[in-house]
Amino acid sequence: MRVGSIVGRGQVLALIGALAVVSCGKESRELAIVPPVSPPLSRSVIGYGVISVSYTHVVAEPNQAGLSLGYLRKGSIVEVLQRRLVNQGGSSEAWVFVEGSYRGWLREDVIQVYDNEGRARTAAESLSQ
Repeated sequence: MRVGSIVGRGQVLALIGALAVVSCGKESRELAIVPPVSPPLSRSVIGYGVISVSYTHVVAEPNQAGLSLGYLRKGSIVEVLQRRLVNQGGSSEAWVFVEGSYRGWLREDVIQVYDNEGRARTAAESLSQ
């Protein structure tokens, strides 16, 4: 039996024990999980969105003061092409670039995004009932 292998195993066990003690502390900090601003796989469409508010303006730039290109009503379906986090006044706001009746930006909180067009159509139909 070699001494080096016994010491190595003992060090590994000590390290595992130390990590277990540290990870079980009373105070745990939660880290915010932020979804990626671009899709993990290269696709032309991230998903399909359904407008979930009475109406919303599609703007030329991802900010509240952007030039209005038109508006979409509740239940409208659009393709979501891009997602971007914009820092404004110390906080970040999520925007999505869409294509439908208009091609422009919407705040992400006015739209529900689905992975395929069929699910988006089903959701849009349930909003109109």
